[in-house]
Amino acid sequence: MNQLKRIGIDTYMILLFVMVLAGAFLPARGMAATLLSHASYWAVTLLFFLYGAKLDPGAVRAGFLNWRLQGLTFAATYVLFPMLGLGLAAVFGGVLGPEMTMGLLFLAILPSTVQSSIAFTSIAGGNVPAAICAASVSNMVGVVLTPLLATLVLHQEGGGVSLDAVLRIGEQIVLPFVLGQLLRRWIGGFVQRHKVLTMVVDRGAILLIVYSAFGAGTVAGLWTQIPALSLLLLLAVVWIFLALAFSLMAWGGRRLGLPGEDRITLLFCGSTKSLASGLPIASALFPAATVGAIVLPTMLFHLSQLLLCSVLAQRWARAAAEQAAE
Repeated sequence: MNQLKRIGIDTYMILLFVMVLAGAFLPARGMAATLLSHASYWAVTLLFFLYGAKLDPGAVRAGFLNWRLQGLTFAATYVLFPMLGLGLAAVFGGVLGPEMTMGLLFLAILPSTVQSSIAFTSIAGGNVPAAICAASVSNMVGVVLTPLLATLVLHQEGGGVSLDAVLRIGEQIVLPFVLGQLLRRWIGGFVQRHKVLTMVVDRGAILLIVYSAFGAGTVAGLWTQIPALSLLLLLAVVWIFLALAFSLMAWGGRRLGLPGEDRITLLFCGSTKSLASGLPIASALFPAATVGAIVLPTMLFHLSQLLLCSVLAQRWARAAAEQAAE
């Protein structure tokens, strides 16, 4: 186990791989899938309630007013990513075929993740208030901006997105966070003294997201709809996309002289893409017969980013703990 920890694999990473395998071979179906959906929902809701109870309101205001970080994260999501997507589509489009190329472009214009990017930022010791602001704004704006970008980038006409996505963000993230802030006076001390509670909810929510994402792909038959060779080629392109995004965010944060906490936030919020937002937007924009192939790049990117983010977050968390112990 000690040798595994040296390369970034600890008990939590092993649990992540177990969730991947469980989702691939033992996905939740029927009533179990419904219960899993409810469990994931309430785990995320509890997570943001605890964030609200734990965070100083002054830090939250500072997160909103950190215009440099917020602007960089927004530009990464809606300017840099689409440019990278267009470049990769131009290079690999002939190999991937029209539907998966369209899926690659669709991935490029999605908003960032909300739950997992904030959770990883917290684990790694980043600027959590700024991450909450960046991820929430990205998804709220993305409900309108992603379909508009789809019209420009994918040459899709018509279609629209319901305001349900905005309402879900408000209900699941903003409302519990605000409630936690309002109750912080009475419960904030308890939450601060029991930091393991937030840690368990952080990691538990991510494990549920990983299992749910892999399981949904298995139940939908995404892993069997295309030939194995095409799937491997797509996976390679997605990993190139992921490597470029993470490398540019890490380089940009250092180059611009951002503080360490802000660099962590920029990396996790500026380099990730939301499967939760992507699926409903895709179903609204594209014909049902093509949705499976179009969301496959997003599915692979999402799963890969979860694993990569987990490795990075765990390494930074251990480094911070070791430095504090010295």
